[in-house]
Amino acid sequence: MTTSVLDPVAITGCGVVSPAGAGLAALRALLDGETKPNETPPAEDAEVLPPLAVRIVPDIRLADYVGRKGTRRLDRMIGFGLIATRLALDTAGGADDDALRARTGVALGTTTGSVRSVYELADSIFNPEVGYVPSRFPNSVMNSCAGQIAVWNAFQGVNSTLANGHASSVSALRYARNAIRFGHASRVFVGGVEELSPQVAWGWHKSGTLTQDAVLGEGCAMLVAEDPAQVGDRQVLAELLGAEVGYFDPRNRRVTPARGLAQTVTRLLERSGLTAGDVDLVSLGAAGQHGARTVEEYGLRLALGELPTSLRVSDALGDCYSASGAMQAAAVLARWSDGSHPAERHALVTSLGADGSVGCFLLRRPTA
Repeated sequence: MTTSVLDPVAITGCGVVSPAGAGLAALRALLDGETKPNETPPAEDAEVLPPLAVRIVPDIRLADYVGRKGTRRLDRMIGFGLIATRLALDTAGGADDDALRARTGVALGTTTGSVRSVYELADSIFNPEVGYVPSRFPNSVMNSCAGQIAVWNAFQGVNSTLANGHASSVSALRYARNAIRFGHASRVFVGGVEELSPQVAWGWHKSGTLTQDAVLGEGCAMLVAEDPAQVGDRQVLAELLGAEVGYFDPRNRRVTPARGLAQTVTRLLERSGLTAGDVDLVSLGAAGQHGARTVEEYGLRLALGELPTSLRVSDALGDCYSASGAMQAAAVLARWSDGSHPAERHALVTSLGADGSVGCFLLRRPTA
């Protein structure tokens, strides 16, 4: 059976907030070994975090990017999303195009939204000494960050929050690509966000799933996906050829997560009109969970025959969980940003969760 090849989507901008700081340049400097990630948590968190290695977004003032008005009640996760979106908008252009804003959507991968905000709201309800603060409620819902991104930027298109564990960002990219492909949006700001609060850190620590050398991270990366027909003479950082997700129960011995990942990668290559030999770079997603790296690399060898040049951004940023896929994409764009590594034409980005969720997408470097 012949598989039809889908048209690519243009990636015209990228904004990132990470333990390296704000922007692609800061991420590139970290990946090149020129700087070190921030490991100092906010003062209010320092004494209540579990004994785990962490990579923390440094103190970046939201007001420097969106102004002070209306930001007092926004939580830290929303701040990540607003800053990353503003940086992405600045690099993509079209900021003053009202007609384009009306057809611009948001697709954001996350875990549960801000766990810190959910906890603080619950604490204010059930603990009389704290007192209920109604203004905390909007921050506690899962889609708060995506909604605020749309409100602050007057985006009137589709707005979706996708939760799929480690593969959340891949699910968001797949959603964004389909929204553009089927005419539901002309442009989508798509990515993932994760906040490393004490509540999240303790959850990971108590889960028993982390290796002894695991490092937890946080941040947000947003890509601007657009219909190529409307880009005109604006820059194209990369092309999104396709994105695929799947689920393969680790208890199923017939189709293990490694074989499931291989099947998902093979399907992606076929739908993108490529073969295993066309993949020049792999941006790996498995981080600090027991056996995850071994499973991911085995699955890729099943699909590709051998591993090409590999990039593992979690070694620098820590495990950013639902934001991992978006961070991996940002790392690829940072690597290509100044024309370096000209032989790398196609980059495969993979995600693997302990629950059996897998995801992958393909980026193609634009021709000069």
